[in-house]
Amino acid sequence: MKRILATLLLAVASLSVAHPAEAHALRIRGADVSSLAKSEAYGGVYRDARGHQGDALRILARAGLNYIRLKVWVNPADGYNTKAQVLAVARRAKALGLRLLVDFHYSDTWADPGKQIKPAAWEGLTLDELTRAVYDHTYDVLDALRRQGTRADMVQVGNEINGGLLWPDGSNADWANTARLLNAGYDAAKRVSRSTQVVLHLADGGDNGLYRWWFDNAAAHGIRYDVIGLSYYPYWHGTLEAFQANINDVATRYGRPVVVVETAYPFTTADDDGWPNIITSAEPYPGYAATPQGQAAMLAKVADIVRDVPHGLGLGLFTWEATWTGVPGNGWDPADPSSGDAWENQALFGYDDRALPAMRVLGRR
Repeated sequence: MKRILATLLLAVASLSVAHPAEAHALRIRGADVSSLAKSEAYGGVYRDARGHQGDALRILARAGLNYIRLKVWVNPADGYNTKAQVLAVARRAKALGLRLLVDFHYSDTWADPGKQIKPAAWEGLTLDELTRAVYDHTYDVLDALRRQGTRADMVQVGNEINGGLLWPDGSNADWANTARLLNAGYDAAKRVSRSTQVVLHLADGGDNGLYRWWFDNAAAHGIRYDVIGLSYYPYWHGTLEAFQANINDVATRYGRPVVVVETAYPFTTADDDGWPNIITSAEPYPGYAATPQGQAAMLAKVADIVRDVPHGLGLGLFTWEATWTGVPGNGWDPADPSSGDAWENQALFGYDDRALPAMRVLGRR
């Protein structure tokens, strides 16, 4: 009898180890779909895992994802990723029960740790005028969403702002200026909706020194926020262990929820649009091949690390540009129609347009 009982206990224990994700679902199982509107305009097609063509957002929702992320540029050359597209995609997403994170870049193009370029229309503004422009732009987009019945659930004030935003004025070489601009965005978001959660987002999710330096300064200069956002790309941002140590530390040190607002992994080394892919290694991270199975395993691992953040402070994650497939015309440079997509081998749809296994894996986390 004792032997039978021991065997049963061992079986139960092995199940709990084998399926840690079943303990509780992540509150955010998300995908950045900022490229979707332009992809569809240029003929992009999306299919479920069985090959049935359909709405990409519906396919994501049916797989179990519950959140989308949309970036906003101010006046991009191609006219995409503006308020108009955000409103249109948000209507579709909310009708499917998906929640919404709005990502303000405060630029006409990509904003990231290497560049925080002011919108051309804001170039000659004084700091006071620039602060007002941040407030007005943030309020305008979020209030339009509220008025059409699709309120933003979360808002990023800036994108990968390791070095501040709206250079040179908002560079964190002068933290007082950085604080003014970020707090203007925070105040605009909260004026539209007090329940909207404001995220501050850094890249390099495995760099604990960066995060402590940045958020210690944020505290010292009165920068207001609700959630800490991280980018973690395992082939760029350190080991999984370093990422886990950092996300656990910042959540407990600052007492804020954390969310990975960008992560991704390739499912192939092949190219689909004639534009070189940014990640081409057959094994970009040790032990995880660039295959559909490797992509699913890596994204599941990142999700499980977020779930294990102490005190339930890990909200979830977003895969970056899940719908950015190799559609001619939907390239990376809004000012260059001939540019291609260097990311299509990291989407959640394969080169046959079908949903990849990683989508359902994330939907079940």
